[in-house]
Amino acid sequence: MAAKKNSGKANKPDLKTVSNSSPKPTAEEMLDFYREMLLIRRFEEKAGQLYGMGLIGGFCHLYIGQEAVVTGIQSVQEEGDSVITAYRDHAHMLACGMDAKGIMAELTGRKGGYSHGKGGSMHMFSREKRFYGGHGIVGAQVPIGAGIAFGHKYKEDGGVSIAYMGDGASNQGQVAETYNMASLWKLPVLFVIENNRYGMGTSTARHAAGDLYRRGEGYGIPGEQVDGMDVFAVRNAARQAMDYIRGGNGPYILEMMTYRYRGHSMSDPAKYRTKDEVSEFKDKHDPLLIIKEMMDKEGIKEDDIKAIDKEIKAIVNESAEFAQQSPEPDESELWTDVLVSVEGDK
Repeated sequence: MAAKKNSGKANKPDLKTVSNSSPKPTAEEMLDFYREMLLIRRFEEKAGQLYGMGLIGGFCHLYIGQEAVVTGIQSVQEEGDSVITAYRDHAHMLACGMDAKGIMAELTGRKGGYSHGKGGSMHMFSREKRFYGGHGIVGAQVPIGAGIAFGHKYKEDGGVSIAYMGDGASNQGQVAETYNMASLWKLPVLFVIENNRYGMGTSTARHAAGDLYRRGEGYGIPGEQVDGMDVFAVRNAARQAMDYIRGGNGPYILEMMTYRYRGHSMSDPAKYRTKDEVSEFKDKHDPLLIIKEMMDKEGIKEDDIKAIDKEIKAIVNESAEFAQQSPEPDESELWTDVLVSVEGDK
């Protein structure tokens, strides 16, 4: 699977850049991927509703449209792998197997949330699921992801660190520094650039020179640009990248060409793009639409799809009910989780 050659056109990268060369997906795989992506889509839609009702405070960044990226990558992860991402993080938590109820409770600032109601939308963690955030500082998660990869290498546990970032974060100086150290030490880290074509409201044509997946070439890091709206194209590229990393070859970069249908955050009206542009992606490149067309050609029964739709609706509704019924954290929580005491310290 060869990397796309640099066209010099950062403003309009080709969507179809990595072909689906793996064996034809089975009906079971299609249904599994459809379920995972639908859970993310419906969960994010419900989160948007709760935000509009005033039940979610602060910032809230939705993942609607980008579901194929995290779903495809998660499908090739192994038990001991770790994940870290930025503040558009709800989907990554769901993909890691974290409970929708705990995630929604955290969004609403409730005690039943993964960070006990103190992290909110942008700062959630699960040591059990090896999910390390949720980070609000643009690009800050990338060097931390390399640090996690260093831990995997030091312990010789065979794990890989998957560090997600957006196209805007890819311009941060600390990302270039991280590429250098990760390559120098051959760290087991997969850098995933979720290129949704806008760094907040600024298009990649205005903020990023060249193809982002080639930013690692000077450090000897291979990379590819992938159709991030096709879950099977994502899976195939991710499998190749993870095999390369697990082989002891060091880091790899995947630039996922994707798209978000909502604004940068819930407070962003997204007036910097046209309705026709958004409709183009919804009508022709939507990840759920793509997989539904595949399932239709495969002859998968409509009843099987409806059963999944019903299951996901119940899970999401239950998470919203749990969140609203869970109590807010006690005032004493202001003084917890701010200091780690090591045995023997005075």
